[in-house]
Amino acid sequence: MSDVILVAVDGSPLSKRAFERALSDAESTVIALHVIDPTDPGYSAPLDVDVSLEPLHGSTEWYERANELADEIFEELTALADGTGVEVRTETRRGDPARSIVELAEQEDVDAIYVGGHGRTGETNLLLGSVAELVASRASVTVTVVR
Repeated sequence: MSDVILVAVDGSPLSKRAFERALSDAESTVIALHVIDPTDPGYSAPLDVDVSLEPLHGSTEWYERANELADEIFEELTALADGTGVEVRTETRRGDPARSIVELAEQEDVDAIYVGGHGRTGETNLLLGSVAELVASRASVTVTVVR
């Protein structure tokens, strides 16, 4: 078990699973981090959103919408923590997801990082998602990739 766990959350089922796993493994605190990636117009949008109908990428409205989506993700996840005795802190950052995750882990002196990995089949099942792979290779703490 770890005292403080950082979990990268993006609204995907795998990041939710990583958050649930962190809740069960944390001794005191889970930090849920959502990173708004300004280089990927669809990154901060739920899977069922038509990004062509969203505000113009990079506009003030786009960032406002991305922050609203982050709030929705956090609302769902913090509800899961009710009654667990684990403190949940949330944070939204703008930037490269892998870099932001590693930087926050260092700033907050976390004990572990949990990320969702892409579920793949066949020959590619050994590959992680690009963010998970970068975090695992750059972090100075244990990284758990949840599938």
